[in-house]
Amino acid sequence: MYWPRELYSAAQVRELDRRAIEQCDISADTLMARAGRAAFQLLRARWPRARRVVVVCGPGNNGGDGYVLARLAAIAGIEARVLCLGDHSKLAGAARAAAQACQVAGVPVTPFSDDRLVNSDVVVDAIFGTGLERAFTGHWAHAIDAMSARGQPLLALDIPSGLHGDTGAVLGCATRADATISFIGLKLGLFTGAGREHAGSIYLDDLGVPAKVYEGLGPLARRLVSEDLRELLPYRARDAHKGRAGRVLMVGGGPGMPGAVRMAGEAAYRVGTGLVTVATAPEHAAITNLGCPELIVRGVRDAADLRPLLATADCVAVGPGLGRDNWARELLAVALEARKPLVVDADALNLLAVDPVHREDWVLTPHPGEAARLIDASSSAAVQDDRITALRAITAKFGGSCVLKGSGTLIGTHREDEINVCDRGNPAMASAGMGDVLTGVIAGLIAQGVALPEAARLGVWLHATAGDRAANRAERGVLATDVCNSLHAALDELITR
Repeated sequence: MYWPRELYSAAQVRELDRRAIEQCDISADTLMARAGRAAFQLLRARWPRARRVVVVCGPGNNGGDGYVLARLAAIAGIEARVLCLGDHSKLAGAARAAAQACQVAGVPVTPFSDDRLVNSDVVVDAIFGTGLERAFTGHWAHAIDAMSARGQPLLALDIPSGLHGDTGAVLGCATRADATISFIGLKLGLFTGAGREHAGSIYLDDLGVPAKVYEGLGPLARRLVSEDLRELLPYRARDAHKGRAGRVLMVGGGPGMPGAVRMAGEAAYRVGTGLVTVATAPEHAAITNLGCPELIVRGVRDAADLRPLLATADCVAVGPGLGRDNWARELLAVALEARKPLVVDADALNLLAVDPVHREDWVLTPHPGEAARLIDASSSAAVQDDRITALRAITAKFGGSCVLKGSGTLIGTHREDEINVCDRGNPAMASAGMGDVLTGVIAGLIAQGVALPEAARLGVWLHATAGDRAANRAERGVLATDVCNSLHAALDELITR
């Protein structure tokens, strides 16, 4: 399926809807008819053998789309039933007309109850749409839990009910769809946070609105796509040599933690860096490059040992396995003093949270827990509830670029309103060391001359694509080293497409 790059907020999609009605003379009834028809066509395509369909309709326009679908199903000879949630006597405008037409077509319309979901081949979620802003309880929550618990295929109209359209946060509970069809514009919440888990396969129908409807309305975010990223890879001349392919210094590997910095160093090589030096605790110096003899390893006792290594680096990555002891704090401080482009991860972020610094020439790569510490949020769950706000708070406080890791990784800078989201990656990447590999990828690209914000975007895409290749069909048991070994194939995919 093809998705556009642009991802909108719920408010922006409502504005697009308004423009279509007021500026293009497309009536609300017409848009609703088109939405219901598009959803029904998807239902037939996804579940061609379905003979019994239950549509759960809320009392707004999302419910109106569901009424249209139910009527079309009945006309096509499918046994359709509408289950109502909320006060449908308050239906107005196009939604009211759609409900009346549905009843005229002979579709049974009854209040929601669990037992009426039984024996349906497909359940359609047409309850809330994108207007939901707060958690709900009572019969609403009960209905949504029942719809997801039954095990029947579930199609969500516009967005799974209970999922926030902007943040991808679950507002109490949310339906788990096998497929979601979005209308006019894709919502960012489908692609980040819990959105990818709850939306299933995502489809878009623009309802035939003219291109001018979108003019002048910048999206909330853009998906990372290979067509935009390919040009970011620097040209490599035929007479290139390692000294001209970038030099990365990896700082980390405190006592007992040599693995993280070793993986980060290898990842930098895998994306084309010419020389990678690892500065690590002296006791690890003899073993860190086992399995990757290309790494140059130096045991550093203090700032004096690190300074000469910093002087020759094009990019410095600090944090993997660093620890939080005095040794770690001293090395981070001298790395900050060197005024070299930085990638900051792991324990370096935790140290930075205690002693904040603002600068432009770095990329911060926190997971939600580290992000919470950086901005004094109450918990990682609070970050996940509004990942966009957390990202912007980090870039405002610390400057530079931020990669907020997680499902639907977000990338942004404090100088740009628009953010990027990565819709690649998979659950197999939920294992130790994945962030260390990403750190190495981004640092390696910066060392080769890619600007920091672009290196963050390109690095996230390469890392996620390598993760998908490593997982193949099994989304368990993938190691960070498997992803590292797949980076070359990810680069090849980018270059050859």
